[in-house]
Amino acid sequence: MSHAASNAEVPVIAIDGPGGAGKGTLSARLAERLGWNFLDSGALYRLTALAVMKNDVPLDDEVALGAAAAGLDICFETSRSGVKALLDGEDVSDRLRREETGVLASKIAATPAVRAALIKRQRQFRRLPGLIADGRDMGTVIFPDAYLKIFLTASVEIRTQRRHKQLKEKGESVNLSRLFREIKARDLRDQSRSIAPLRPAEDAVIIDSTDLSIEEVFEEVINMI
Repeated sequence: MSHAASNAEVPVIAIDGPGGAGKGTLSARLAERLGWNFLDSGALYRLTALAVMKNDVPLDDEVALGAAAAGLDICFETSRSGVKALLDGEDVSDRLRREETGVLASKIAATPAVRAALIKRQRQFRRLPGLIADGRDMGTVIFPDAYLKIFLTASVEIRTQRRHKQLKEKGESVNLSRLFREIKARDLRDQSRSIAPLRPAEDAVIIDSTDLSIEEVFEEVINMI
């Protein structure tokens, strides 16, 4: 019992919202400022997607998908230059952000066996002094008792532009209208799935970052904390 109680005493700040709203940047900066642990839950789904691709796991085999998620050999290494994600000891940070990885991650995220395996994993990140959890269902499903819940959103147009800029900076050429369609389709898939659909928690603070810089959003959240 005492373990559960001590775990519940670890404060969590949940940052949810659709892709491209700025959750990752905001979460990493908050973790750095507060000196807290950091969970990029989307990265866990993307890491599962990479493991599924690497091991040719059939997408219609739920048991095999669940086993792939449960057996992930992963770790995050944080440094001044950002967060490194390692899969089987190999740095896969660049592959993690590819559009094809994100599309597959969104598809397998709807699989109950994958979600069950990863829910357990995500809750293990809750350690002192605190946790900044970035995702789509952090405040609604994973940490419903979070100390502060933020739902960060922005217009599809702005999110497409931000993502396009991000990919261009990484040297990837991406078609803007195709990216717009993919982000819209992903929003729809995330909002309409039966398990843990993308929506703000009832007690979440909703921030629309369409007309705000990341600095303005960061200051707003720091003031709340």
